[in-house]
Amino acid sequence: MVFSKPCAGCRGTGVIAFAVCSACGGRQADLRAETLRVALPAGVQHGDQVRVAGKGHAGRHGGEPGDLTLTIALLPHPVFRRDGDDLQVLVPIGVHEAALGARIDVPAIDGRPARVRVLPGTQSGQRFRLSERGLPSARTGARGDLVVEVRIVLPAVLDERSKELLREFGRINSGDVRAATPAEGWRP
Repeated sequence: MVFSKPCAGCRGTGVIAFAVCSACGGRQADLRAETLRVALPAGVQHGDQVRVAGKGHAGRHGGEPGDLTLTIALLPHPVFRRDGDDLQVLVPIGVHEAALGARIDVPAIDGRPARVRVLPGTQSGQRFRLSERGLPSARTGARGDLVVEVRIVLPAVLDERSKELLREFGRINSGDVRAATPAEGWRP
């Protein structure tokens, strides 16, 4: 960032005894770069603006400096997706966990894992909402929710015993799964 301050030689007037100031060249300010540490409020969102008092350009003729306005640009997170104050996370689960139910630990933004109870018969794409495990609101301080979407992941390599168990499972549950109610957004 580039900041300006009143010229020490001419005190921001641009002239010394009716001559152009040699220090600032008549610009009435010395330009210099400065690195600032700015504390951002919790829950700040993409596009929000934060004002830093007294860190803008120098005032004319030695006046007080103005304010610096920062526009926030957030980078995407590798694990979470933001929706307002809510966070969304995609978590893979095994077929056995979806069919029989399970308790699984999922990542949370505060570093403490959150525990989710996956109900028996859970379908891929089903969502679970954990209250107040999202981001704090910049305005109210109340926390958003953590929305956990599960995706069923099939094992990559099956041995013969696993294949036989799946075949047996298919014979026992021989109902046509494609005749069941279509998933949301899916059209036959």
